[in-house]
Amino acid sequence: MTQKCGVVALIGAPNAGKSTLINALVGQKVAITSSKPQTTRTRLLGIALEEDTQLLLVDTPGIFEPHRRLDRAMVSAAWEGAEDADIIVMLVDARAGLGTKVTSIVERIKHRSEKTILVMNKVDIAAKDKMLGHVVKLHELADFDETFFVSAKTGDGLEELRSYLVNAMPEGPWHFPADQVSDASERILAAEITREQVFRQLHAELPYATAIAMEQYKERPDGSLEVHQQILVEKASQKAIILGKGGHQIKEIGAKARAELSSILGKPVHLYLHVKVSANWDEDRSLYQDMGLDWVK
Repeated sequence: MTQKCGVVALIGAPNAGKSTLINALVGQKVAITSSKPQTTRTRLLGIALEEDTQLLLVDTPGIFEPHRRLDRAMVSAAWEGAEDADIIVMLVDARAGLGTKVTSIVERIKHRSEKTILVMNKVDIAAKDKMLGHVVKLHELADFDETFFVSAKTGDGLEELRSYLVNAMPEGPWHFPADQVSDASERILAAEITREQVFRQLHAELPYATAIAMEQYKERPDGSLEVHQQILVEKASQKAIILGKGGHQIKEIGAKARAELSSILGKPVHLYLHVKVSANWDEDRSLYQDMGLDWVK
């Protein structure tokens, strides 16, 4: 069998649905998702297999105007994720439409040599006439090779998109074993699952003021996994919110994260969480390394 393998980079504004789309194309969860923008903080590779073709799907942070070091590192990771791709997918939230975040990204990619396609996501909840108007404007800004209309959530249009990507991949050996679905280590996955639960259960701006630091990750003699993590926050008041009354909130975060991680890894997980106030955690160079981000000035 002649093998094919190529890199597909997904870029777009925050909350366009990149992680949800990658999970859908892979066929299982490899990236965390939430309704809040800027959920993804680093590059992550989802690996999808379709007969003789391996798709290397690069999930990138949403591109936005950076203000602090973490923002700059996330945006840098997004653009680096698009380097050396065989296809660049410009993903747009069809419901939200256009804005400077979207148009500025299109302006930056329109002269790229890679094949570039436009994918309008969330078509199941978008107004059709407005969406088509957005597509016309985007094609005036850049000469996209193809346009697809999908809903990563419901699966609408995904088969057409997947078929196009598979046919466009060059011949070459697979880069990963057939049963591997992501390049993320179990340690990174464990931290991301916990951070996802912080995003899902807490509101306002608090999730953006948090990070997950791994303290200990080891396999017990019985084959189960023991994981100790710190939830880092900037203020004592934020610590109180995460703990909740009588520790209810952190117990809920831990229970849901533990259950999901056990399901994904196929083994029992013993997850221990505690909250630490660290006013300048986003200036901790080692934490950036743990998150898979480059240290930027």
